[in-house]
Amino acid sequence: MQEIKEQPTTASEATDGLAAAALRAEAWAGEPFLREGEDPAQVLAPDTSRRRALDDALAEIEAGHRAPSPGWKVQYGLMLGLERVLAEQRPHLASGTELRRHQVDALAGMLTELIASHEKEAALNGNGNGAVAELVQDEEEPEEDSAEDALDEEPEEEDGYTGPDPGAVRRYRFRHPTASGKTIAAAGFVEAARTLGVLILTHRRLLVSQFQRDLTTEGYGDRFSPPVERGKEPLRGGNPLTIQTYAWFARHQDTLSREAYQLVICDEAHTALGEKTSAAIRSFPEPIYIGMTATEQLIAKQVSDVFPASVDDLPLQDAARRGLIAPLRCLRVPPVAAINQVPIVGGDFDQEILAKT
Repeated sequence: MQEIKEQPTTASEATDGLAAAALRAEAWAGEPFLREGEDPAQVLAPDTSRRRALDDALAEIEAGHRAPSPGWKVQYGLMLGLERVLAEQRPHLASGTELRRHQVDALAGMLTELIASHEKEAALNGNGNGAVAELVQDEEEPEEDSAEDALDEEPEEEDGYTGPDPGAVRRYRFRHPTASGKTIAAAGFVEAARTLGVLILTHRRLLVSQFQRDLTTEGYGDRFSPPVERGKEPLRGGNPLTIQTYAWFARHQDTLSREAYQLVICDEAHTALGEKTSAAIRSFPEPIYIGMTATEQLIAKQVSDVFPASVDDLPLQDAARRGLIAPLRCLRVPPVAAINQVPIVGGDFDQEILAKT
């Protein structure tokens, strides 16, 4: 009888110890490891992704880290944030805007991929741990002005890439049709990455301003930060939110902090397939990348060439049937010019020439 009574007490003590460790790690990391109603013995069982996150967090705490390392954030920060957002009965943004079903699907697909990556290997390679590389001295560049848009349209070569690509395992994509709310989906990832540094890239200077307006409306304006350079401490508690163009990123990625940004969101990811932009992405391998696109292909290039793993795919017909976009209609307009006569610059058709055709 004595042994029968002691066993539940031992299990209870172990559960209490896990719960206490989870609360300690939550205060340190800024994301919950254990939510109300969950069984610690189940959700924090050995070899689960959340248990690995907890064990590695405790190891960093014991090593004297006052905050999570960039490598820990890359490996676990977004995963824990997605679990927090998706645990809500109605997932929503800071403003209260509720995510629609297809936007939730994109977040859920990303969470599934992150958990699967933990199950495939004990630790990610090249996840940003270690000292920051020595800063390369570059010539000072002039202040940017309206000429930025002209630089955004710098033509890209069509050569393929066959070299090493250590960051490919952390690059993902989802495809949602145009006008289906990809900006809100991006805001969902920003909400999940509340403890991470986030860099958003887009192909037009005008879209930078649009992202800033939309994310301010959704409650994330206080996180905006100028680009954090390598060797400098990140602003606003280590979770900066920076929005820039692909052309800017291609010119400045070598001076960006390798520790400040753990998530890069690529808008219109099919415009990031040119040689210079894709080379810059491959040269900045530490963060997780999420490419958002309405098409899988641009001319002869595939979005999967740069963003290998798909986390969600919403076909155009399904979006129309579900009322996410206007019903499809087919109109035949006599052509006045051939689209193949419009040059492609910066991964997109030349807007000025396209408007004249």
